[in-house]
Order: sequence, then structure tokens, then C-alpha cells
Amino acid sequence: MTIYLDSHLSDAERRQRLYAGDVFMYSPRPATVAFTEFARTLIEEAFAPLAPEHAQASLPVERFVEIVAPLKPRFIHHPNTRALLLALLADIGMDMEQTYFDVPRMRVATSDNYLNAGVAYVLHPHRDIWYSSPPCQINWWLPVYPFESESSFAFHPQYFDQVVPNSSNEYNHYEWNRVGRAQAAKEIKADTRKQPKATVPLQLEPEVRLVCPPGGLLMFSGAHLHSTVPNTSGRSRFSVDFRTAQLDDLAAMNGAPTPDRACTGTTLFELRKASDLTPVPDAVIRLYDPHPPDDGAGVVFTPQGGAMPAKSGAM
Repeated sequence: MTIYLDSHLSDAERRQRLYAGDVFMYSPRPATVAFTEFARTLIEEAFAPLAPEHAQASLPVERFVEIVAPLKPRFIHHPNTRALLLALLADIGMDMEQTYFDVPRMRVATSDNYLNAGVAYVLHPHRDIWYSSPPCQINWWLPVYPFESESSFAFHPQYFDQVVPNSSNEYNHYEWNRVGRAQAAKEIKADTRKQPKATVPLQLEPEVRLVCPPGGLLMFSGAHLHSTVPNTSGRSRFSVDFRTAQLDDLAAMNGAPTPDRACTGTTLFELRKASDLTPVPDAVIRLYDPHPPDDGAGVVFTPQGGAMPAKSGAM
């Protein structure tokens, strides 16, 4: 696993190295800073008058959840969020006619076991491709506030192309959209939602943790085994992330190795083209799921638990 800092490589070269397990890190630049600063504005409005990183010290956990639960969809669906994300993609050199993206998510990792479930779920070792995403998925991750190794997340590169026995055969993405995601705000003491996990003990050392300043950017393959580090920093960590896939790679079914992926359904209904917000072509989607639900149930998550029409172009 090679880590590239502020790489000069083209997007085509970068994707091939990402599919091989390398990671790309970028220093803060105007487009990434604008994106994370907007997220910070919404976070600080929601937690006012408290400092968000330290709010957990002053709030009952139930009140913390009441603040974060509506904050996340507000960020996702705010029109400024989409505009800033598209500007970021263009700035990093993505082909806007080939790049498909999903909505960005806001994440929070609280400290010292204050909240580990639901809206602040601590992710066990996993690959995103276990959650029905395509092998060519690229993950983009940006911190909103300064953080340390003690509140980061870890890569486990020794497993990148190795089989990890897991329960992804029990995961259906449409069912997750219909049921699992809507339950996040109800999961406070423990997270009972069924998610793909390794079914054997893992040797997670050595691990790699990367730390970058607010507005910095990490890019890595959705096939990387990675996990949330137990936060012992004394502060909540806020970050934003989203995913992209490139149309030619989707159509050719290119991407990273998938030695242990057995999930059903696909996330491709959720992606939109960067240039005009149109969905992934149906013929491409059916390469990954030949028989999606006829009624569209669960193909895209909506807060009401219904399904967004696959070709609406809505976010």
C-alpha cells in the first residue's frame, strides 16, 4: 500500500492505483476547505451555544442524538452541499461526464464510549463492497475539525486482496434502505441493525492510520478493509464522506479485487452524474443486479422509508 500526497497523476492513473490498494491524500485546497467549512457552519448552528467537539461533555446522550439526527439530512439535502461537492470534484480533476457520485454523509465519532451506535456508529472492520457497492467505488473522506490518530480510522492493508469470511451474504441493500437506515436515531445503547461483518477473528495489526488537517482529503478504494478507531481523544470527531464511480469502469465491471463479496442489491440507483445529475444508465445497473425490485422499493433511501424513483434525478 503506497500513500500518495498531492499527487500529479491523472484521474485514470489514480483510479488504477486506487484499485490496487493505494491511498491518495490531498492537502487542504479552496474547494475542499469550502466544503468542510460549510459542514462546520451547519454543525455549529445545530449545537449552539456549545462547541460541537466538546458538546458530549455537557449533554445527555439522548439530547446529543436529538441534535445530530436532523443535522445529518439537513447537510445531505442542502443545495449548497451539492454545489460545493461538484466544485470539489471538478477541482480534483474528475471527468464530470464520466463521474457518478452519491450524496455526502456527515459522520460523528464520539469519545470515550459516549455514543457508539446509531447516528454515531463505530464501524467494525469492513469493506464497503460488502454493502452492495461496485468494485470500482472510490471513497472520499474529509475531516471537519482537527483530529488525531486516537480519533481516526484504520486501514488493514494485509487483507486488501485476501478472503475474509464474512456475513455479506445476509445483506440486501434495498432492505437496508427500507428498514436499517431509518432506525439509526433509535439505536442509542447498542446498534442492533444487521450489517456485514467478519465471521472469524482478524489480525488487525499492523494497521495504517492517516491524519490530515481540516479540509484535507483522503481517497481510497471501497474494497479496503478499514474500521473506526475507538476515540480516546476526549473530543467528538466530525467528518464528511461520499463515494464516486466512473462510468467506463462500471460498464466494464473494472475495479478492485472482490474476493469475499456475497451481498445482494446494488447502490448504483443512488448515484448521479456530476455534469447533469442523471442516474446511472439502466443497462449498466443491470450488470450488477439483473432483477431489481419492480416497484422500486428500497432502491434509494428516503427519510420517509419509501423509494425514490430510480430515474427521477432527485437527490
